[in-house]
Amino acid sequence: MKPTRLTSALVALGALAAAFAIRSAPASAHHSFAAEFDASKPITLKGIVMQIDWTNPHVWFYINVKDEEDGKAIRWALEMGAPHQLQQRGWLRDTMKIGDVVTVAGSLARDGSKRANARTVTTAEGKTLGAASSGDPTTRQ
Repeated sequence: MKPTRLTSALVALGALAAAFAIRSAPASAHHSFAAEFDASKPITLKGIVMQIDWTNPHVWFYINVKDEEDGKAIRWALEMGAPHQLQQRGWLRDTMKIGDVVTVAGSLARDGSKRANARTVTTAEGKTLGAASSGDPTTRQ
């Protein structure tokens, strides 16, 4: 059976759509530091680790921080670099565990949400590790 012009056009259109979808996925997953975070707005947070997502392109972890006014826990999302970048700085997958108390220094999200880009993380024992922040000029992809 010989393909028709319509069949050929539909196949070509489908291939183009698939290529676009594949190309768009990584671009939307990775972002510019300056697009999301504000280096001129530093923040230091101390809280209890509630969740860790050790995945590419960025490791995210979530801490509960006690509100100074009413004492209620506020959940913060904190972004670090990629797993391989963290490993180069001495991190292991189990360096930080659920329930650990950590102090995080970083930069606030531009949109005012309870998110920040971590620059350093200090454990309750006083060990400070770089977070491979995308806002740190010494961090390489």
